[in-house]
Amino acid sequence: MNRGSIFSVFMTFLKLGLTSFGGPIAHLGYFRKECVVRQGWVNDSQFSQLLAICQFLPGPASSQLGFALGLIRAGWLGAIVAFIAFTLPSVLLLLGFATILPLLSNVAGEAIIHGLKLVACVVVADAVLDMANKLCPDLRRKMIAVFAVVSLMLLNWIGAQLIVVFAGAIAGLLFCRDGAMTSESIVHVSYGRFMGLFLFSIFLVLFLLLTVFSQSTILGHIAAVFYQVGSMVFGGGHIVLPLLETGVVNTGWVTEADFLAGYGASQAIPGPMFAFSAYLGAIIPTAYSPWLVSFIALLFIFLPGFLLISAILPWWQRLCHYPNIHYGVQGINAAVVGLLVAALFDPIFISGVQTKVDFAIVVMGFTLLRLLKCSPLYVVLLCVTLSLGITHIMELV
Repeated sequence: MNRGSIFSVFMTFLKLGLTSFGGPIAHLGYFRKECVVRQGWVNDSQFSQLLAICQFLPGPASSQLGFALGLIRAGWLGAIVAFIAFTLPSVLLLLGFATILPLLSNVAGEAIIHGLKLVACVVVADAVLDMANKLCPDLRRKMIAVFAVVSLMLLNWIGAQLIVVFAGAIAGLLFCRDGAMTSESIVHVSYGRFMGLFLFSIFLVLFLLLTVFSQSTILGHIAAVFYQVGSMVFGGGHIVLPLLETGVVNTGWVTEADFLAGYGASQAIPGPMFAFSAYLGAIIPTAYSPWLVSFIALLFIFLPGFLLISAILPWWQRLCHYPNIHYGVQGINAAVVGLLVAALFDPIFISGVQTKVDFAIVVMGFTLLRLLKCSPLYVVLLCVTLSLGITHIMELV
């Protein structure tokens, strides 16, 4: 596969950072549409492998996936550029949101957020259909996906996603014992397993050092809190909320009201939800510049996940030569499709589609994206504009 330029990686992820509304599950749809379908950086098999690995590791899954895609496309600098371009818009928007929010009425603000929820419905539905066609081509894998959906509906607790993905791997080993992974479908990186071990060692050393010396300075304490959160949260997104609340509210750094206000604002912006850490860093009272504290919080919450995904990729490249890994990956792929279907229903569809009009807007957005092949940006404009317009009409009535 030809390596891409740093500039192309930056522009691709900048566009994604500006338009990827809907949270981490929706981001997977945006990433696949751009990096697999439109630009062909990786194929569907490689994309699903990266997605499965990110589901198993702690950290922000969608940002880890973007980091890995940048790494594969343009090396280490590509990975860093992908992270910066995808994250920077959401960080700047979130830091400025507190200034803009008072200018909006509560009704208008809620209408915008509601419109973005409808966008997420469209994007995830499109991704589910595409990935189901590619990753569940036979009855066995369709049944694994159905089992994943049912399990996630019944197991409504943190960690259920990880268990379902693991169960998918076991089911793949038992029932999907056909074919072999070709060299074109294996994820390739430009460094070896020794570098992988070195990166994993850095992850462990930082965890230990920050834990031991966290109380020496306020900046060290902040770095330790956010690094520990990034090291322990599986699934990303909304799951990070209780861990961050423990780290910054219970310590007295941030009031609960300010915490919830920032978290609410993070629902209305594109890009990674972990950018919420930049907002928290900026309002933690210290003698240092809020920009510096914001940067430290942002860096240390993302760093563990990036070190782990970088450490495992060369080992994964080696393991993929074993047939059993291929069988397990087929089961994982099917389970991931089930995970997306479950997330499409709850919380995306349930929280977004509340009326027949909402459903009609989703259908129109899906027609734009799926049938007319329009950019997701047009779906964002359609859903938000209609949501604002209908809300205004209801106020007049």
